[in-house]
Amino acid sequence: MYPDLSYILHDLFGTPVDNAFSVIQTFGLFLTLAVVVSGYVLYLEFRRYEKEGIFEGIKEKEVVGKGPELMPILLSALLGFVLGFKILYVVNNFAEFKVDAAGVVLSTTGSWIGGVLGLLILGSWRFYELHKDKLIEPKTIEKIVMPHERVPDITIVAAISGIIGSRLFSILENMEDFLKDPIGQLISGSGLTIYGGLILAFIVVYFYVKKRGIKPIYMMDAVAPSLIIGYAVGRLGCQFSGDGDWGIVNELAKPGWFILPDWAWAYDYPHNVINSMNTDPVTGNTFYGGEQIPDCGGLVAAGGQIPEHCTRLVKAVFPTPLYEAVLASIIFIILWVIRKRVKIIGMLFFIYLIFNGIERFFIEAIRVNEHYNILGVNWSMSQFIGLGLFFIGIAGVLYLRKFGVRRE
Repeated sequence: MYPDLSYILHDLFGTPVDNAFSVIQTFGLFLTLAVVVSGYVLYLEFRRYEKEGIFEGIKEKEVVGKGPELMPILLSALLGFVLGFKILYVVNNFAEFKVDAAGVVLSTTGSWIGGVLGLLILGSWRFYELHKDKLIEPKTIEKIVMPHERVPDITIVAAISGIIGSRLFSILENMEDFLKDPIGQLISGSGLTIYGGLILAFIVVYFYVKKRGIKPIYMMDAVAPSLIIGYAVGRLGCQFSGDGDWGIVNELAKPGWFILPDWAWAYDYPHNVINSMNTDPVTGNTFYGGEQIPDCGGLVAAGGQIPEHCTRLVKAVFPTPLYEAVLASIIFIILWVIRKRVKIIGMLFFIYLIFNGIERFFIEAIRVNEHYNILGVNWSMSQFIGLGLFFIGIAGVLYLRKFGVRRE
């Protein structure tokens, strides 16, 4: 496993692990890649829609030459303070940052000197930028903004709301841990529930694009391939980092039809990022079935914590993140191939929901997850949601086949 970038570079170039590159966590790296890939696919679809005349530019008015204004300067100064407050502290306390980057960034600890310097630098720079563009008489200009120019904004809005939604749903699924440590659970970088992110991101982006003149029904079709390929890349982050989002114990013999390597059938996730076997200082729980890797981190005293990234699972499990990455990639290819052939507006999105629901419902059968007994059915929350998405997709397809609008 590659808990952080230093482990990836070690395998590629033989450089030492746990060096300065340790601050770049593998899961975070793949999460960033997922956002970039999703944004690029969405950009390609927006450009296609524009060429086909489905999307048109939107006229917007902008006042230029007003000169320095208080609010933009204050916002820049505030950003400068936050950056300086944290950056100078990290420079002076890099060892602490390397161990717990998220904890340092999200804490109230920092350098006041760095904060003041950052405030002055960015505040002054913003004042200068506004002042040099000042006109004797401010004027209003009209410009045309094409939808593809909105893609970076849409991507950022979706990413932020998606992470918030994922975290909130994860807290709902683990309410006991949240009640023990509310603040710690809120700012923790671990524990993200994908469907929570999808639901909140969908709601926020729906209203965002509608406000900016992009019809949501077209946006739904354009975003379907983008969502599933982003999901595939994100699942690779789970696989490579060993973030605990794996399957149940797999002691079955590998069948003859399974052509992939042994580790793709059952894997023990060595050097996993969650340090399986160590004890959570907040909940007191021991992570899922781990043991120390021989010759990693030296001897550990009885009852002591095993060094970071020196554990593996005692019993190999189904590497479900890998399966999901493969399945999501297949779904992406299907959607990408049929996207021009599906002429009914909104249909592609509901086809995506059908595939997504099926994939998640069945993969949950071999995943480690909390189960809930509802009306005598013992499923995980993701299975209930996956089944719901499947039926919503079916209903949407049937409705649009009868009442949907076809594009030329």
